[in-house]
Amino acid sequence: MSSQPKNNGRKSDGRFAPGNRLGGKTQGSRHHVTRAVEALLEGQHEALTRKAIEKALSGDSVALRLCLDRLAPPRKDAPIAMKLPKVESLDDAVQASSAVLIAVAAGEVTPDEGARIMALLTAHRAIMETAELERRITQLEEKT
Repeated sequence: MSSQPKNNGRKSDGRFAPGNRLGGKTQGSRHHVTRAVEALLEGQHEALTRKAIEKALSGDSVALRLCLDRLAPPRKDAPIAMKLPKVESLDDAVQASSAVLIAVAAGEVTPDEGARIMALLTAHRAIMETAELERRITQLEEKT
């Protein structure tokens, strides 16, 4: 038995390690079933589209849904209408996050929407902090 751990390209938690070269699909490769289906449909896209439209127009609800989903896919999210103060300082970010919490508590926005807004505010706050630190470092460097 070797005292060295087995190098199978995986981390201790079982996931593949970065830069793993011990197998797996090459980037951009497709499953053999996908390639087979594409080969079967080669040159038939236009005919299939016409047939789906024809069935949809004749009242086939499944074909109609298929066509409409392609023309106007369902939205994954919607804009959130909420008044927030202008965020130009860290104090403004605190006030904005308080406004989000109040809106969630009042039921004006859902908790999920509130969490997404808070994530944006947190990212913006981090950017402002970084810019402030960079400004301070530049000032210190100019003094020396």
